[in-house]
Amino acid sequence: MSLVSPVPAVLRHQQTPPGTGRSESVQSFSSSSSSSARSVGLTEIEEKSPRGPLSVVVDDEEDMVYVAVGKDVKESKPILESVLKGYEQRKIGILHVHQPDQWIPMGLGGRFRVENLSKSQLKVHRQEEKERVQKILDQYLIICAKKRVKAEKFTIDRDEVGKGIIELIAQLGIKKLVMGSQYSKKMRAPRSKTAVFVQHEAPPICSISFICPGNITCTREARPELITQSPETQLKQLPWSRSMPLGDSMSLLSSTPDSLRKCQSTNAVSPPSRLTGATMTPRSTLTIGEDVDTWESIQKMRTSEVGEPSSSSWTNDLGKFSMPRDEDGCSLQFVRESEEGFHESHQVHMEFACNGEGLAKYQLQQTMEEVNKAKQEAYEEYLRRQKAEMAAFEAHLQAKRTEKSYNEEKKQRIEFEEALRMTTIEVESLKSRRDEVLEELHKANDRRLMFEVQIADSKQTVKELEEKLQSAQDLIVNLQREREELQRECDEAIMEAETTRKAETSSSQCAQNFSEFTYIEIMEATNNFSDSLKIGEGGYGSVYKGFLHHTPVAIKMLRSDSLQGCDEFYQEVNVLSRVRHPNLVTLIGACPEACALVYEFLPNGSLEDRLQRSDGTPPLTWQARTRIAAEVCATLIFLHSNCPNTVIHGDLKPGNILLDANLVSKLGDFGICRLLHNPSSSNPPTSTLCHHTNPKGTFTYMDPEFSSTGELTHRSDVYSFGVILLELLTARPALAIQKVVQDALDNGTLNTVLDASAGKWPFVQAKQLAHIGLRCCEMNRKRRPDLVSDVWRLLEPMKVSAGTPSSFRLAVDEHGCIPSYFMCPIFQEIMKDPHVAADGYTYEAEALKGWLESGHDTSPMTNVKLSHHQLIPNHALRSAIQEWMQQQRSSC
Repeated sequence: MSLVSPVPAVLRHQQTPPGTGRSESVQSFSSSSSSSARSVGLTEIEEKSPRGPLSVVVDDEEDMVYVAVGKDVKESKPILESVLKGYEQRKIGILHVHQPDQWIPMGLGGRFRVENLSKSQLKVHRQEEKERVQKILDQYLIICAKKRVKAEKFTIDRDEVGKGIIELIAQLGIKKLVMGSQYSKKMRAPRSKTAVFVQHEAPPICSISFICPGNITCTREARPELITQSPETQLKQLPWSRSMPLGDSMSLLSSTPDSLRKCQSTNAVSPPSRLTGATMTPRSTLTIGEDVDTWESIQKMRTSEVGEPSSSSWTNDLGKFSMPRDEDGCSLQFVRESEEGFHESHQVHMEFACNGEGLAKYQLQQTMEEVNKAKQEAYEEYLRRQKAEMAAFEAHLQAKRTEKSYNEEKKQRIEFEEALRMTTIEVESLKSRRDEVLEELHKANDRRLMFEVQIADSKQTVKELEEKLQSAQDLIVNLQREREELQRECDEAIMEAETTRKAETSSSQCAQNFSEFTYIEIMEATNNFSDSLKIGEGGYGSVYKGFLHHTPVAIKMLRSDSLQGCDEFYQEVNVLSRVRHPNLVTLIGACPEACALVYEFLPNGSLEDRLQRSDGTPPLTWQARTRIAAEVCATLIFLHSNCPNTVIHGDLKPGNILLDANLVSKLGDFGICRLLHNPSSSNPPTSTLCHHTNPKGTFTYMDPEFSSTGELTHRSDVYSFGVILLELLTARPALAIQKVVQDALDNGTLNTVLDASAGKWPFVQAKQLAHIGLRCCEMNRKRRPDLVSDVWRLLEPMKVSAGTPSSFRLAVDEHGCIPSYFMCPIFQEIMKDPHVAADGYTYEAEALKGWLESGHDTSPMTNVKLSHHQLIPNHALRSAIQEWMQQQRSSC
């Protein structure tokens, strides 16, 4: 059974170390130290029963098992699988000896020896050999991978397989080797030449298992003790008494004449010339495990080596055997070896020949002459065949070149014919074009004559038109004069209309609750919109600080050139003229002509500026931030509870929360807010109230559901309020602030993200604010908390513990006067349950209910008819009154 193949070797991945003196290289990924000493002795051959599935059992965990495989995957696969069955969860090595081809197949069925090829041709062929063997070895690796066994492949180039395996054993320090061998029922040792050679030459330390799949396993156990012995000692220990069945009977005997005579009488032969001395040549020696077949050609090739001159019985006995052959059969090399064998054995034959010496010499001479003649004829035939094959190969190449040249000329002819055809078509096209141009030229001449006549007529017409033009210019001058007079009359009409509108505005002042200014007044208040008075600018427009009636005001100039700017102007005027609250910016007036809004001036800017500490402003304390959060919450509750129209701000952010001189928050910028009809007095409004519109506002504060669906509800403001809460705690940008705070809470590192410039935060309060802020920022709006029942219940006691706002403390002067907005306009006493009516003023709930029940439907303050009788609790004012009263009690 062949274990290795004569196919080309695979590419090798690791060069042998320098100094080894070898041109070959071995693919190797692991090495082990092992003695390379050899022993020619044969160890005990054990025979195992073929019962059950065959597997190699590995006892030593330290040694790696190597398996020798050939090019036939189908033939070597059972051997590899036998090893894998007993070698799970470990690593194995796959060995392959590549025999480079000596005859290279060429075209037309010919072959050439490698010596007759050029270096480039030989290099290409060797590369193809390596690629083929690489693919074969990859198939073995796939088999190992399916069995979940790690494997490495090792290759070497050698002409003889046995020598290649021996070198791999020495280089890799192999201690356990598995390879295939031929099988017979009576076999107690391997029979193939390669297996016997490896068994003889392998170092004693290497244990070798010979496997015939499904039948038998023979093992040569390792004998490390032989390494220390000399080669002569090892040679003396050869077990020559070991025998194997061969034909009817055969044994290896010594080379004495007596034994040869005994051999003649018992029909057993052992070539005597190979059994003398201390060395043996494997090529011509009959050894244990070699294929011993019938020597069919011995009378023609080597009769002088084994016959007696007076008897044909020796020749007949020899006819039962055959010499060991190469895989390609009897070749010229074999003929040369037979001649050498004759000279080596001639003297020995003389010693054991009984009679007929002259006849034997004659037969020997005749045989040698025939052999030499056959060798000469074979060599001449070989040269003639090689020459013929070379001539055929050259003719094949010349035919290829001729065919290529013919194809190129054919292709060029086709191209020339196509070019000629295209040229003919182009010429015809040019001729047609020429005829068309000539025709157009004739037409152009006719038109030229006609144009000359027209030019003469045109000159006359131009003269007439010049006269008319002069008359038209005089008319234009007169029309300009009339236009100027009409413009002056229009200006006077506009002035008169403005005066009339102002009169109408003053008559309805109480109903509008704000003043209307002219564009000229706005220009004078801003010093013609000077950049030095500009205090803010954005996509909506610009904000200027101005003075109207000697009062500092903030003037917001919306973009009048866009429809959106006009819509925002009227929306903000509509909302701020309807609602009043201590924490809403106060709208002083408006200028519809310039789309300008006039607010009270708030010197501390926006909450965004104070959190970012713009222009070096001092940071807000944690008490101020807590109070601002409570004020914004109360303002949102007020807006969401407004009747009959719930107000959804829609653009709640720190930039729209302004601070007065005492850091009291004022919510502004209602340009994109929405009014939702809420006929009921539910507090808060039902979740079904919504408005569908295109998403507007700042993205980082925008409700995710609003941005995806366009559905605006009061819970959209809750999301924006949650982001503001987290900003008040950390003073970090709004983008991804939820994740920062959530990670800090999960890791217990909330103190590291709190804004240290606000002072030492009470940890419990800060943690509560962080949790409620994250709840407000839930992606699902249904999971967000309610402002009244959840958020205000948490913020109200925090606001009390943070202290009374400085505006309320400063409102009480040194004589202890009560702030006017604490007083009920009807009862004229401090309110206990303040409520906001439809006119925007705050009353004691009991007093206003008595006013309405007595039959009044007008405002107690403006005497204007109330649009509805719904009352909205003013939580912020009630909290301020309670704080003030608590302070008064503590001071007493």
